[in-house]
Amino acid sequence: MMESDRQVCLSEKGRLNMNMFCYQCEQSADSSGCTAYGVCGKDPETAALQDLLIYAVKDICRYAHRCYELGERDRDVDVFVVEALYSTLTNVNFDVSRFCRLLEQAADYKQTIRHLYEDCERKSGGIPEVLDCPVEWWKDFCDLNSMISKGESVTIQNQVADIGEDITSLQETLVYGIKGMAAYIDHAWILGYEDAGLYEFIHCAMDCLTRTPNNSDELLRKVLKCGEMNLRTMELLDRAHTETFGTPEPTNVRVSPVAGKCIAVSGHDIKDLEDILRQTEGKGINVYTHGEMLNCGAYPELKKYSHFVGNYGGAWQDQRQEFDAFPGSILMTTNCLQKPKDSYKDRIFTTGLVGWPGVTHLEEKDFTPVITAALNEKGFAEDQHEKFIMTGFAHHAVLSVADKIVELVKDGKIRHFFLIGGCDGAKPGRNYFSELARKVPDDCMILTLACGKYRFNKHEFGEIGGIPRLIDCGQCNDAYSAIRIATGLAKAFGCGVNELPISFVVSWFEQKAVAILLTLLHLGIKDIRLGPSLPAFFSPNVMKILVDKFGIKGIGQVDSDLAEMLASVNIS
Repeated sequence: MMESDRQVCLSEKGRLNMNMFCYQCEQSADSSGCTAYGVCGKDPETAALQDLLIYAVKDICRYAHRCYELGERDRDVDVFVVEALYSTLTNVNFDVSRFCRLLEQAADYKQTIRHLYEDCERKSGGIPEVLDCPVEWWKDFCDLNSMISKGESVTIQNQVADIGEDITSLQETLVYGIKGMAAYIDHAWILGYEDAGLYEFIHCAMDCLTRTPNNSDELLRKVLKCGEMNLRTMELLDRAHTETFGTPEPTNVRVSPVAGKCIAVSGHDIKDLEDILRQTEGKGINVYTHGEMLNCGAYPELKKYSHFVGNYGGAWQDQRQEFDAFPGSILMTTNCLQKPKDSYKDRIFTTGLVGWPGVTHLEEKDFTPVITAALNEKGFAEDQHEKFIMTGFAHHAVLSVADKIVELVKDGKIRHFFLIGGCDGAKPGRNYFSELARKVPDDCMILTLACGKYRFNKHEFGEIGGIPRLIDCGQCNDAYSAIRIATGLAKAFGCGVNELPISFVVSWFEQKAVAILLTLLHLGIKDIRLGPSLPAFFSPNVMKILVDKFGIKGIGQVDSDLAEMLASVNIS
């Protein structure tokens, strides 16, 4: 579609009486689903195009899956599928025009992969299958109304009407797990690390969702397989990070501003941060991370930059106030974008898959506009009182003292471990996690990760035997470290993870957290407490399966939950 046509297409916005339904994140309205406008800021048009894009990806994956079975692949199709999935993650992309382009690309890739499949099938002596598609999503790109109407025809509510609540629940759980997995694959791919088996699984799983009938047992196996493949993905990403930026070291990261011009880099993409650091060398600009990128200050290759001065602000849901007060420019690299205020809309930039209408998007990794905007702002006038947070406790650091930890447990100096981590959010009920962390007894250790830690990571927890009681493993991307620590301690004790004196208390928000939850279930970890509310996409029957099989439960009252967890396991 020509740009002039696209403008005509987009000028028709607002003429439709549109409906939407989305329950993929924890903050879904009324804990059941957003039906008029997304709590995240997603409008019905964007929601419809996202639904249509997922439908298109399923169609593409049918051909890609068959190509893999015939020993062929198209890497460009593999990468596109991952990027398309990731773009529909919560708080990534809100730009209708970008989704129009993605759907156009999807149509081109469908043709490419279909021809590859048909050629491969014929070469092998077979007859290509005719893969009908009930909704002709690849047509009418010049008519936005038509595209949105198609998106509304493939909404989740229609799935429920067609195949029932429970099958839809399991299908959507699989889709959301794959979306989270796609985000981690994309982070690794950007650093040059790939695993064709991960693409193959995505194609196979999405193809499975186009076949009827599905049954609950088959889908549950796929859901747990997604957890297994996400573990493989996180292992790949962990290797990508450490081999590129060095092994994280326990580090005191400054969290109070210093005088000077400034840029804040938010999201999760460490490569973008490195590019900003390189491009700002010698320009008199201080660079800060924001949100989950706090732990970037622990990577040796990034610590080499003297103008990388620390971390600014806290969890993602506070960004509108924090960015408003930040006297420089801001780069959003991945998900966690909120609707920008007008006060900073001209100095916030997006890159990669992130997008918001009216915000400057940088397709290339030339960050000159970000640098220019920073130089035009006043910057911080003076140094603020020094404050630091210790981070960088990846699995390498913690497991290097595993023998000491085991000794402290056997001597009765460490009674219990609590993994209290995950996503943060603005919805009421998340104070549970900060209250729990503060009430954890002094003879217990706390593992944490992701932005949920901002509710308690500035609290002084002290040490046990010279080891900090609060161990910050990093971003949600670093959940692999927490898993490695748990499995490493189990090995040191000669027992299974469920036999360790450890409790998992997980705060979830979006689909990366879903992927991590599925990984924990794949590993057989039981009695996970999940909150602040349970996923709306778990139907009552699916929830019962997870309760019966894995002991998943919602959070309750802090004091009673804490007493129950402390009484659960004891290793002498």
